[in-house]
Amino acid sequence: MTSARRALPEDAEELVRLRKIMLDSMRPSDDVAWQRPALEALRGQLADDEGELTAFVVDDPGGSGRLAACAAGMTQRGLGGPGNPSGVSAHLFNVCTDPDHRRRGYSRTCVEALLAWYKERDVRRVELLATADGEPLYSSLGFARTPAPAMRLTL
Repeated sequence: MTSARRALPEDAEELVRLRKIMLDSMRPSDDVAWQRPALEALRGQLADDEGELTAFVVDDPGGSGRLAACAAGMTQRGLGGPGNPSGVSAHLFNVCTDPDHRRRGYSRTCVEALLAWYKERDVRRVELLATADGEPLYSSLGFARTPAPAMRLTL
């Protein structure tokens, strides 16, 4: 059985590589200017054991030194409310499997590890934005559509 491990700062470059694969699957782009700042931010955030960003990864079982899959999340503390008295929630994102390693359950393994990590820390609510390809995985893990439509403003 494949297991996931918590990502380390030295995984940052591979996490950015997988993020590019994920983003290109939704909307291909030649823009790579975001990669350097993302790499630097990831290195710093992954070095902070108590930080808001956490990621779990599956290493390439072939021993290439690359990652086969990943799932990342950010925690935040807001105001408590019904169903989440502590106000601690998380946003799951950057779930991706390298194309050479798909259909083996690696993304599921990463997401399950991240959710277990959140549960240990009493994170009561986890949200995500799902692609059509990812929705069956998330539904099987108990995620459900919410009645509130998402809105966004880019400044």
